[in-house]
Amino acid sequence: MSKRENGQQNTPNNGARRGGARRWVRGKRRPTSTFFLLWACFSALFLLLLLMMGITQRLTTERALKDEAASEVSTKGPSIEGQILAGPPPIFNGNYSFYLRVLALQNGVEVLVLTEDGKLLYPSKEEYGEANPDLDGYFNFEDEVERMKKELGKGKSAVYEHNNSYVYGAKITVDNGAPVYLYVGQSFHLMEAASAAMTTRTVLLCVFGFILSFAVTSAIAGWLTRPLMEMTKKANRLAAGDFSVDFHGEDYSLEVSNLANTLNYARDELSKADRMQKELIANVSHDFKTPLTMIKAYASMIAEISGNNPEKRDKHAKIIIDEADRLTSLVNDVLDLSKLQSGIGEMKAEKLNVSAILTEVLGRFAYYKDAKGYKFAVQIDDGLCAMGDKTKIEQALYNLIGNAVNYTGEDKTVYIRLQLDGERFCFSVRDTGKGIKPEEIKGIWERYYRSSEAHKRPVQGTGLGLSIVKGILERHGLEYGVESKVGEGSLFYIWFPLV
Repeated sequence: MSKRENGQQNTPNNGARRGGARRWVRGKRRPTSTFFLLWACFSALFLLLLLMMGITQRLTTERALKDEAASEVSTKGPSIEGQILAGPPPIFNGNYSFYLRVLALQNGVEVLVLTEDGKLLYPSKEEYGEANPDLDGYFNFEDEVERMKKELGKGKSAVYEHNNSYVYGAKITVDNGAPVYLYVGQSFHLMEAASAAMTTRTVLLCVFGFILSFAVTSAIAGWLTRPLMEMTKKANRLAAGDFSVDFHGEDYSLEVSNLANTLNYARDELSKADRMQKELIANVSHDFKTPLTMIKAYASMIAEISGNNPEKRDKHAKIIIDEADRLTSLVNDVLDLSKLQSGIGEMKAEKLNVSAILTEVLGRFAYYKDAKGYKFAVQIDDGLCAMGDKTKIEQALYNLIGNAVNYTGEDKTVYIRLQLDGERFCFSVRDTGKGIKPEEIKGIWERYYRSSEAHKRPVQGTGLGLSIVKGILERHGLEYGVESKVGEGSLFYIWFPLV
């Protein structure tokens, strides 16, 4: 004989957690389209990259051209100085002006020989054509000479930057005359032209990039938002009561697919809740209708038949009272469930003698033992106490025992235990009925659940008992659960911390 058959039970173990919700209040603001956000972000990023690339390229090019100009001046300046000091070759017949123009042309630089007061010595003004007073301003290099003097200091030559040019300056003596200043310059004008052209290209690239980014990001944003738009349409269908919608679609990304799985799960739960709610309304309506019909029928019988017969009148009146009590019980169950689900009602926590409470609750089932042949195998340890609301704990114990009475097998036996286990103790009640199918175990605590198995219901009620038990135990923070095997019955349990 198995432990279950001889009344022995394994120690159950299960847990329940309570959660809370935090409410956030936000001001109203007009929502922004995901399509627009994606387009704006992608376009801004693309343009920013183009601008950074253009600016970086321009700065890099300018630096490279300047470094190249400085290197050329540093290399060519001393060479030109040596050639000038050596004097013009015989072919130039001592013509320094012509010789300097040839050196400048050969080296791609500007070569000038300036006097102490900033006048142009070579090439001379006359070499450029007939002397003209209006040209004096173009051949005045006082500023260049003053700067060169500062750069030279005590040295004989120097390389420096002046007036958009890199300059090689040196103090020399030409043709055994007075000391003069050699000016070898590499202008930045070509570099500035290249930078301006590069800026123009960068602007054109930005315009082209903006157009391209508009096209590309529009396509990407449309591809990304299409599943969300489809889900929105399907969600509207679901809100209208169409539970056949499937939130999956083609080309869904992993994240959107996970969202679709969650929405499909919510759809299934809503569908199940809707179905169970309709069943509950039908069941409760039937349970309400039965006592009302009985009350009306027996009231009519008293008025028309048994009013003058004390014996029959009392019997019929007793039925009316019983049916009124049943109707009251139905209403109370519905109200209790509503309060528990909405969190209404205070919990009066106090030290409870659970052993005494269970004994008292069992006394209310004496009628089923004496009149209907039910057997209660009871094992209760004395003096087991816990903290809780006495009325609510009584109701939970009564509902669990009543559920076992409703579903127990043909032997009409219910096993009830309250036993100490270390720092806590366990209440358990087991029936010998048909058990609960594995796929139904998860839903038995739901407020709209009803077993698919036919059973006798000697204990009055709406079938909301387990949902009420769940609400009570979760508000107390107690562990509870069920163990069941088809064909062998079910065991419900509650763990209480020992006080």
